Amino acid sequence: MQKVDFLTPIGRLVIIGDKQAIHSVQFEDGDTLLDPYHEDLASEVAKAYQELTAYFEGTGKEFTFQLEPQTGTPFQREVWESLKTIPYGETGSYLQIASTINRPKAVRAVGGANGKNPFTVVLPCHRIIGASGKMVGYTGGLWRKEWLLAHEQKFKEASIKTY
Repeated sequence: MQKVDFLTPIGRLVIIGDKQAIHSVQFEDGDTLLDPYHEDLASEVAKAYQELTAYFEGTGKEFTFQLEPQTGTPFQREVWESLKTIPYGETGSYLQIASTINRPKAVRAVGGANGKNPFTVVLPCHRIIGASGKMVGYTGGLWRKEWLLAHEQKFKEASIKTY
């Protein structure tokens, strides 16, 4: 198991994984790299680092590294997986996710599962907003959620311009 810190414009992400998969990507307090990037990273950890770099530079819009959560009920994992259905630069709702997993009455449970997502940014729980269009909870803080949505919107628009 390896751990590497990734400094973003909105704080430090900690990537934990091994050569087979990434087990979590989470914001942690502090802006000092406790476990910086080095050449001997396991293949999936290095891939995650590279893809997160591209994401924050605005050139990467999806993640292809293997995810293997170490926690989560089958329901939570189903919710986390369904977050991938919300396209880059767009938003969805708890109801939309509940409907996607064929449990339209499980809106509150979807919200709870969303809050336990171990792959922040990667499984885009930041793209979930309230049914009214209002910003709702984000474990990394609403200011990060707003930044991530604005970042994606900026680069989504940049990628669809025609010349």
